Amino acid sequence: MITVVINTYNEESNIEECIASARLLADTILVVDMESTDTTVKRATKAGAKIYTFPFSSYVEPARNFGIQKALDSEWIFILDADERITQSLSKEIKRSVRSEEYTYYKVPRKEMFARRIWLKHGGWWPNHQIRLIKSSAFVNWPTQIHATPTIKGSLGYLAEPLIHFSKNDYATIVEKTIIFEDIESDLLYKAGRPVNTLTFFRKFAGELFRRLIKGRGYMDGDIGIIESIYQAFSKTITYLYLYEKKTSSAIRSIS
Repeated sequence: MITVVINTYNEESNIEECIASARLLADTILVVDMESTDTTVKRATKAGAKIYTFPFSSYVEPARNFGIQKALDSEWIFILDADERITQSLSKEIKRSVRSEEYTYYKVPRKEMFARRIWLKHGGWWPNHQIRLIKSSAFVNWPTQIHATPTIKGSLGYLAEPLIHFSKNDYATIVEKTIIFEDIESDLLYKAGRPVNTLTFFRKFAGELFRRLIKGRGYMDGDIGIIESIYQAFSKTITYLYLYEKKTSSAIRSIS
């Protein structure tokens, strides 16, 4: 038996299509909603998902552990975000894989789509493996820190068929996410005592641009690949601008 766990916050434009894709894999679908203020819960309920509520968080990791705990009566759990889609090919591969005793969890490649039509094949975006399929008896914990890696007993396998990821629809949405996520990242760096000065901004921008555009050959994805490489360099710089601001504000407070 496989249960699909979907985490949501204000995903009314995604949730029905997401649940429909999850039906390709499983009959049992749990939606863990983080206090959405739109029609996400109503639409998910109508689509036949079982709903659980979790306190609002700016990022998904705090709700991961909660959702998995609600699905532990299932032999296998598949983690799906609202902007991701399971394909028929992926579903078939998962059903074959769970019959094997070789692995207790799997990473799935993720196909990053810009504006739902342009596949970002380069710039470090592919294959972008994510832990998504977990044998419930092997699951230990999913830490609450942003981008945290779960603790799972046993051995790791890799699936070949990708998830489809529609996270990059337009830059207005991307910028909103950047502001939230990079602020959180800067908090972690601040707590870790990471040093920063004005030269750091240039070094981080240049390093990320090189990694995405040149080393990762982001230019091979055309104009969007070039723009994405520049934007990721900008995003990395924003993290350290936030960090600089926090360190400077802290120093000013301590002096005063």
